[in-house]
Amino acid sequence: MVNGNKLNFYETELSSDNFKSQTCCFTGYRPQKVNWEFNSSSKEYLRVAGIVENLIQQSVIKGYRYFISGMAIGFDTLCAETVLKIKAANPDVKLICALPCKEQDRYWSDLQRQNYKRILTQADAVRYVSEKYTKFCMQKRNKYMIDNSYLVIALFDGQPGGTKSTLVMAKKSGLNILLISP
Repeated sequence: MVNGNKLNFYETELSSDNFKSQTCCFTGYRPQKVNWEFNSSSKEYLRVAGIVENLIQQSVIKGYRYFISGMAIGFDTLCAETVLKIKAANPDVKLICALPCKEQDRYWSDLQRQNYKRILTQADAVRYVSEKYTKFCMQKRNKYMIDNSYLVIALFDGQPGGTKSTLVMAKKSGLNILLISP
């Protein structure tokens, strides 16, 4: 299901032949999986944010136009915010939010939900891979991102979990992968 007000963009541009070859997705850790504070007062956060911005800028120069974020708290959100920042100076850049379900933010804090909704309203497309939460909706979202991308930017250091399984899927699918060490 696609967010109604973003439907036209989704049906036209995202179904074009060039979409996948111009698309990058993100995968990475949530705040509890890194040993530093996931906020702008953290030196490590600022280091990662700078690397992300640089990699996205380089990707745009190489012809990437579409960027898919799974919108989980942490790295996904950082990447989405960075895409929006770059998009402000380059309107050809598009943010697609691939959400596992409509209630992804159900247990988040008010501040996290406000930030999430702000990003969604600024996105060029919002794609729900499942109507409701299921045991496998996160994996289904990750598969959607991999199936529709050619490049992955990841915050990863080998820990088991969703990021690792997404990168295994990306490697099997032949995607280019850029790794950032947390």
